[in-house]
Amino acid sequence: MTVIDTHTHFFPEEWVRLLEREAPDHGATMGKNEHGAVTFAYPGIRQVFSPGFIELGVRIEAMDAEGIDVHSLSLTTPMVYWAPPAFGLKLAQTFNDSCSAACVEHPKRFVGMAVLPMQAPDFALGELERAAKLPGMRGLYLGTHINKQNLDERSFFPIYARCEELGWPVFLHPLDPLHAERLDRYYLRNVIGFPYATAVAAASLIFGGVMDRFPKLDVVLPHAGGMFPPLIGRWDHGAEVREEMRQAKEPPSAYLRRFYYDTIAHNDALMMNVIRQVGVDRIVMGSDYCFAIGDEHPVASVNRLDELSVAERELILGKTAARLLRL
Repeated sequence: MTVIDTHTHFFPEEWVRLLEREAPDHGATMGKNEHGAVTFAYPGIRQVFSPGFIELGVRIEAMDAEGIDVHSLSLTTPMVYWAPPAFGLKLAQTFNDSCSAACVEHPKRFVGMAVLPMQAPDFALGELERAAKLPGMRGLYLGTHINKQNLDERSFFPIYARCEELGWPVFLHPLDPLHAERLDRYYLRNVIGFPYATAVAAASLIFGGVMDRFPKLDVVLPHAGGMFPPLIGRWDHGAEVREEMRQAKEPPSAYLRRFYYDTIAHNDALMMNVIRQVGVDRIVMGSDYCFAIGDEHPVASVNRLDELSVAERELILGKTAARLLRL
């Protein structure tokens, strides 16, 4: 069985160099930290590009140490949405080309998740067509909102339609929710804000009609679905008593199995609750490599779920992801 980590992050060196050269012309501040790693800052966005995100050799050593065969490579904050459309397209193209090159160099170790300049949907659709032809690319990586636009914007529907036609899953990653400035202390932007952002994205896809309009579209939610599964009873009740929550064809809980969920829960009991709600066949392994807030030992986290059978754990460790990613 191939063990697949569906939630890992990659900053290609070519992409980082492009930021260093051109991002300052578009309002970003580039620098280096005390360890020599390149840093990025833009209003509301900060990131450090440490070697673990960039160097493939470092990554492969980490994969081997954890018993992981395949990493699904994806961009993360700062993504490309902050940039003006033309530069956002250039950033997306550079990432997608570099990601594909990594997959060609190590075809048994990596698959790629394309990023698109969603702030310009016409550019995004063109880049989707181009990226879909690149070797190793297997799906779309998408933020939980696009510059404060929720994911049910009609201008995004052609992207979803094409992904459905291609058989490409859409993997979501949380970005800062609205009013994130209230979460500046205690790392609350991540530990509270990100699960909340994931729930808002799922709600937008349900109540905004995306999941009904595109019934074959696969969407993967990070961090065990964030606050979506725990709040489903409140959503169902809301749909019974509030007219504006009756846009979807089915009750909200009927959509739990329309999504897939990674295993980054950091709590075995919580993870088992999600599995009971959605079914073990909707769970894929993830680590959030290589952030400290992620799961450093994702294979061990799955194997520790001893309420599951060996066959069920194998689904999570790789078999379901292999089907999603067409491996």
